[in-house]
Parts: sequence; structure tokens; C-alpha cells
Amino acid sequence: MNHTPNASSKPQLARPNPVNFWVAFQFWLKMGFISFGGPAGQIAIMHQELVEKRRWISEQRFLHALNYCMLLPGPEAQQLAIYIGWLMHRNIGGIVAGSLFVIPSLLILIALSWIYLAFGQLPAIASILYGIKPAVTAIVIFAAYRIGSRALKNSLIWAMASLAFLAIFFLKTPFPLIVFSAAILGGLGGKFLPEKFSLGGGHSNSQKSYGPALIDDDTPTPTHAVFNWVKLSSVIITGLLLWIGAMAYLCGNYGWNGALTQMAWFFTKAALMTFGGAYAVLPYVYQGAVEHFQWLSPQQMIDGLALGETTPGPLVMVNTFVGFVAGWTQEIFGPEHLLLAGTVAAIIVTYFTFLPSFLFILAGGPLVESTQGNLKFTAPLTGITAAVVGVILNLAVFFAMHVFWPTGFKGPIDVPSIIISLAAFLALIRFKVGVIPVIITCGITGLAISFIKT
Repeated sequence: MNHTPNASSKPQLARPNPVNFWVAFQFWLKMGFISFGGPAGQIAIMHQELVEKRRWISEQRFLHALNYCMLLPGPEAQQLAIYIGWLMHRNIGGIVAGSLFVIPSLLILIALSWIYLAFGQLPAIASILYGIKPAVTAIVIFAAYRIGSRALKNSLIWAMASLAFLAIFFLKTPFPLIVFSAAILGGLGGKFLPEKFSLGGGHSNSQKSYGPALIDDDTPTPTHAVFNWVKLSSVIITGLLLWIGAMAYLCGNYGWNGALTQMAWFFTKAALMTFGGAYAVLPYVYQGAVEHFQWLSPQQMIDGLALGETTPGPLVMVNTFVGFVAGWTQEIFGPEHLLLAGTVAAIIVTYFTFLPSFLFILAGGPLVESTQGNLKFTAPLTGITAAVVGVILNLAVFFAMHVFWPTGFKGPIDVPSIIISLAAFLALIRFKVGVIPVIITCGITGLAISFIKT
């Protein structure tokens, strides 16, 4: 038992000192550049950094915040970053955390979109992406394993996760319906089987303890996180003014039917429909951007998704690519200013895609904090967590199917991709290699395979 540090050394750790705002700023900036692997990978990285290593927030407080974010439309990993940033350093902390989660990806996607449209398909880039895609698959599978091992505390919770996977994978059940059903089952479970749905799920929490956290289970709610009607009203009014002001500016300068105004309106609606992450809203974006507005071609949409999968930031950043291509192809500032048009459109689309997330967290956070430790409210969220694990597993299977069988099950299996993915997964789970080294190594491997083939 001497090899189990959690049982002896962890409880003896001292509570971390308060974190300076600029220390947190540096972490969120770093997070913006390393947040590969989609929501599952990003949540796993934040858990590893904030719960296990730095102990800025406890396991239960982390999951409590995550459960709320899972209820909302929009990118749950970015919303979780906003929540933790807000909890630590008030509204400015949440705004900084959420913005830095997106800005690096925005800049990278603008650059990649320009290269994509200006220089066409580059064999070297395609080869690097060939190696990165299996790595991303491994990262998502690894993240599903990590989150599931922490959230699925007993056989009943495991059963709920399994049912959620079967519902979304085989029956194509809408994600909101899965969340709603899981919340009801969790509420019933909290009433009739409270020991299964209480914090810890009927199992000992000692093995999941990483020592005292700065924001721990018994830490009083910070004064700025206490619910107040005046604060709630001010956040909602500010959010609405930011949206109305931007829409009014676009309408005044380009008219309601102008391309930029239509992008703002379309992606506002898309942001409010993004239950379950980027893949849940992709059909809506495809139908509107490709078929209705004809801002880009079907192949360009697929290429944009590939770029979104292999760059840091939320997967819904594919909207940024769509905006850039739309601004470029619409020549909104004339044929001589294509880069400017694409950049402005990408920024506008990103703004309207993520603005609701800030409003949801900064307005709803105090309400969520007031439910901490209340089984009446936490049991439905426990049910939602179980369902979300099943949904993340579905995402992992989705990646694997499309990477390992790129032309469908009737086509040949991509053996090099499977080998790369297995090696990446082994590096993550056995040798604890970081995400960035895995991504870089697999990208170089893809390039090497291309050279060998030629």
C-alpha cells in the first residue's frame, strides 16, 4: 500500500495559496494553445491541470460546474473555462478565461483559412493532417476513459451512461432529449436511491482526493458568486446591449440583407441550437451555409471540419472557417480585399457564436453555486454527467469510424491510421505523454508516411 500516495500523502498537502489574476491569465493563455481533442480532450486537460496538479478547484466543484455547462447550448469546455475563471476572479476572470480559450484558435484558423483559399491544397499540409487525425481520435478516446472513470461511480450510473450511448449511436436520439431524460432519472434516483446519486455515488471519495483545493467542497461561496437580482439584471442587460449594438451597427452599414448581417443573425441562431457540441449543430450550419446561402461548397465544409478538429479550441470553431470562406467568396469589400473580408467575417461569426456562452455563465453561475451540495439539484446533474459520458464515447466512436474507414465500411481499412492512433493512445495512458508532443509526433509521422509512399 506504500505505492498508493492518495491514501497517505494527499490529505497532508497544504491548501494552495490564492492565485494571482495574472498567473491565471497565463494559464488560460496556455490553455488556448493546447486545447486539442475537442470538448472531451479539453475538459480532461482542465481536470488534469486545475484539479489534479494545481488544485485550484476540487473534483466535486469541477463536476458541478461541468454539469451545468452540459445543460447549455454552446461549447461546454469553453463555458467551463468561463465558469472557473469567473469563480476565481469575478466577471473579468470569466471573460478572460473564455476569450483566451478562443482567440488562439481564431488567429490560427484565419491563417489556415487564408492558406487554404489562397494556395489551394498543399500536399505537405494534407500529410500532416493525415497523421494528426488518428492522434485526435486517441485523445478523445482517452478523454472518455478519464472522465468516465471519475464520473461513473456505481453500476446504476454506468447503466445510464450505456443507455445514453445506445440512444445516440443507434437511435440517433437528439441530445437535448437525452439530457432531459437523464435529468429526470437523476431526480428520481436522488429521491428513491440517494446513496447512488449523492456526491461520491456510494463509493469512497478518498481515491479521488488530490488534496485540499483552493475552491474546495467546503469552501464558502465567494461574495461575487452569491445570487443577487441586481447583478443578474445587469449581466443580462449588458449581454443584450452587446448583441443589439453589434447587430444595429451591421444593419446600419450593410443593411439587413447584407452578407455580414445575415452571418451575424444566422450564427446567433446556430449558437442557441448547439446542444451537445459542434456535431449536434453541424447539420444546421451545413444546411444554411452550404445549401441556403451558398457561402461555401460541400467539400469546403468538410475541409473546414478537418481544420476545426486539428486546431486548438472548441470544435464549433468550424463556424469561424465558414465565416472566413463566406467573406472571401462574397467579396464583401471588393475583389482586392479578400483577406480583409475573410478576416472581418471570421471575427464577426466568432463573436456571435460565443457571446451567448458568456451570458449563460455570468448570469447563471450564482444560481448554480447556490445548489452546491443540495441533493435535490445535484442528483439530476449526476444523471446528466452519466449521459454525457455516453455521448462523449459516441463522439470517440464517430472519430474512429471516419478516420479508420475514410471511404466507409465497404472500403479498405486505413492500417497506418490505426497504428498511429494506438501508439498515441498508449503514449497518453501508459507513458503520460502530453497532448502537444503527441500531436506534433503524429503530424511528423503523417508527413513521413507521405514521403515513403511517394
